[in-house]
Amino acid sequence: MTPVQAMERAIHYLDRAHESGFKTKAFVHALEVLRALPDEEINERSAAGTLTDLEGVGAATARLVAEALAGGDSAYLAKLDAETVVPITPGGARYRAALKGDCHLHSRWSDGGATIESMAHAASELGHEYMVLTDHSPRLTIAHGLDRNRLTQQIADVAELNRRLAPFRILTGMEVDILEDGTLDLGDDMLAELDVVVASVHSKLRMERQPMTERMVRAVASPHVDILGHCTGRLIGKREPSTFDPDYVFAACAQFHTAVEINCRPERLDPPRELLQMAVDYNCWFAIDSDAHATGQLEWQPHGCDRAAELGVPLERVINTMSADELIAWTTGREQR
Repeated sequence: MTPVQAMERAIHYLDRAHESGFKTKAFVHALEVLRALPDEEINERSAAGTLTDLEGVGAATARLVAEALAGGDSAYLAKLDAETVVPITPGGARYRAALKGDCHLHSRWSDGGATIESMAHAASELGHEYMVLTDHSPRLTIAHGLDRNRLTQQIADVAELNRRLAPFRILTGMEVDILEDGTLDLGDDMLAELDVVVASVHSKLRMERQPMTERMVRAVASPHVDILGHCTGRLIGKREPSTFDPDYVFAACAQFHTAVEINCRPERLDPPRELLQMAVDYNCWFAIDSDAHATGQLEWQPHGCDRAAELGVPLERVINTMSADELIAWTTGREQR
């Protein structure tokens, strides 16, 4: 393992722990410094004990570099791994073992922190056969959403990556904004080109109950929408759930075969238990998604798997237990939608 790879692994573990404070920022900064240095200089400075003379490189970073250069296992990485592992219940483990992919994740193309290729390698290491790349649509400017031209370029880049990464597959997708009137933040022609479309509400989250319900129902009724993302928009302890009529929304999801996302981000865990139980009662389809914005966050699916096991989500109704080909057939098959 090279010093750069060791640093990337440390950041992966910190992201897995949802650590977004000083330590993670320090490691990210140090990684940028190391990437700019020739291997020879890293070796020389580590041997001379002068790595910490570089701005942004601290004692922990220097120690990790020394361990990487020494070869063998890194005590620091082993400790970090043990401290940040994501727990899972026996019931949740059955769901996690059945998952073949992840249908909602982001890259540096929008507001993610890793390249598409890095996310793909991490997903493959977790045992996934595929991942669905779902960067944001253009309306979400704060997340550097993709317009038509950038999405077209991304689709071409994904095709090239798939040639190199086979048999692992990156499916094309987008997390498209549900606009205030229920229309979608991308044209039908572009949405039709994508393998999987997640539709989410990111704005006007405090709409009145009836217009929010109508907004969401119109979106899930679209033949281009495959998954309803984080349906309440809540951020636990920071933002209350949106108000809508779940009977109408989940009935529409069931009618139009639009999967309800079980969002695994620790600050979301969306839908809440009572709404997830309603979606189960309506016999909806589901997707257990990490909504990862970094490689370590791909390991968050156990949070959703535990929730699915607790509420009795039928495993056969979870779309990312399908193979990539089966999933694409499900999203495009009019007889099923």
